[in-house]
Amino acid sequence: MYSIICKNEKGISIVESIIAVLLVSVGLIAFMSLQPTSWKTSAHTDYLGRAIMMLNDEIMTNELRIMNPCNTVTTGTFNEVVYSSDQQTPQSGDLSFNVQTVISAVTGRANTWKVTVTVTWPPVNTRGITDNIIVTRQETFRFGCI
Repeated sequence: MYSIICKNEKGISIVESIIAVLLVSVGLIAFMSLQPTSWKTSAHTDYLGRAIMMLNDEIMTNELRIMNPCNTVTTGTFNEVVYSSDQQTPQSGDLSFNVQTVISAVTGRANTWKVTVTVTWPPVNTRGITDNIIVTRQETFRFGCI
């Protein structure tokens, strides 16, 4: 006759439990190591988004001012510190951005100027972002002449 051996194969052993905990721990540590990288990327994106808004605002303001034939155009380099709160003085937790605007006459073209704007946010980014535009006078923008 055959001998029947009864085995209790229910549940998990301590070795299996330790291996499961080890695998989950390795996964969590790998996931947590990504946190600082995501924080840096998020901060960089925030700075860049704010800088782009300031750059766009500065270019549009100068473009509209130059296009109006009633306004005089002053060429040169203009530096300004702009705070993220849009206040004249820094507020608690403000970020400061350096906005440099260069307005120069285009040689050989009457009533034409080149506006170059550079926004930096030291000490994080000293190179910053730059954009430029060529602006001409336009009679349809004549407004506010005295």
